[in-house]
Amino acid sequence: MAVTTLDPRTALVVIDLQAGIVSAPTEPYGGAEVVARSAELADAFRARGLPVVLVRVSFAADGADAVPGRTEAGGAGGPRPEGWDVVVDELAGRPGDITVTKRNWGAFHGTGLDVQLRRRSVTQIVLTGIATSIGVESTARAAHEHGYHVALATDAMSDMSAEAHRNSVERIFPRLGETGTTAEILELLAKTH
Repeated sequence: MAVTTLDPRTALVVIDLQAGIVSAPTEPYGGAEVVARSAELADAFRARGLPVVLVRVSFAADGADAVPGRTEAGGAGGPRPEGWDVVVDELAGRPGDITVTKRNWGAFHGTGLDVQLRRRSVTQIVLTGIATSIGVESTARAAHEHGYHVALATDAMSDMSAEAHRNSVERIFPRLGETGTTAEILELLAKTH
């Protein structure tokens, strides 16, 4: 199902489009494609006075604030290259944008995202970013649980594998919100805002 409507107070929430993540290989879209489509959406939201939230993941240099707990895949902490957590130039540095730093997969837990959205009377979010099945999906789940309408720009997100991306888009996202392409969302934005 395509996105049917955008609420009057819809925010764009961009997940982890930062130097150390967009440079990694992703499928089915490369990091540059995801950044370009997300930047196009961000420009359109800004032009209409709608909030743009840039979410980045970061940890202290010693990894002390990384998510604890044992996993088979290993921990998220450890040293990172200098600047890995800097939001890409195509999106960063615009007046009025909200920047949220997270330490978890999702952008709600342990951050001020919900407060920032509610203060602006936001009722719907449009999500983009990397990785589809990790940061984007976790944020979509929490947004749904917080009572937001969720729209997902499926060609403005990507993953480490096409299979993981496809699973989120086809099986998970329809249960959390509505999906559409960047072009479909831009068209709807132009009609309603």
